Amino acid sequence: MRIIAGEARGLRLFTPKDLQIRPTSDRVKESIFNIVQNYLYDGTVIDLFSGTGNLGIEALSRKAQKVYFVDKSQESIEIIKKNLHKTNFISKAEVLHADVVSAIHKLANKNVQADIIFMDPPYKQGLAVVALEEIIRNKLLHPLGIVVVEHDKNEDIPGEIDSILQFRCKNYGNTSATFYKQKEEVQ
Repeated sequence: MRIIAGEARGLRLFTPKDLQIRPTSDRVKESIFNIVQNYLYDGTVIDLFSGTGNLGIEALSRKAQKVYFVDKSQESIEIIKKNLHKTNFISKAEVLHADVVSAIHKLANKNVQADIIFMDPPYKQGLAVVALEEIIRNKLLHPLGIVVVEHDKNEDIPGEIDSILQFRCKNYGNTSATFYKQKEEVQ
């Protein structure tokens, strides 16, 4: 697993020793970043279910201003911090060791509004929908922002949740990436 583009291009990231964490493949990551590139420059990013920090660190390498990394696994938190130090992005990051719902509430209390929210929850556990509902309820997404959900291609992901609407879905083998915007921005 490596950084694809930007300031830290080519650097290999630390990965877990076991298969508990499923990092986004370089192919999927490159495709996602081709779609969201215009939202990155000086943007605020939230990387939910961060795992290794792969997506958030790629965003920092491509000139995001700040990334909030969220994971409840202590192993993931340690890997994220090692990767942030390796890439010299630690000063542009905040790492939250918490479950996603608690972290969303903490970020909302700090008045964080993200230009991009990445989430790569454990597959087929319904956590993507729970996180999307909390994001909307807590107004965590900037009105012009975008949410990217990585999920199993057979997982039922709604096309619309409250004020956000799916505008794109791409399949990569057994993995899919679904993209959401505020309803007013899709039309």
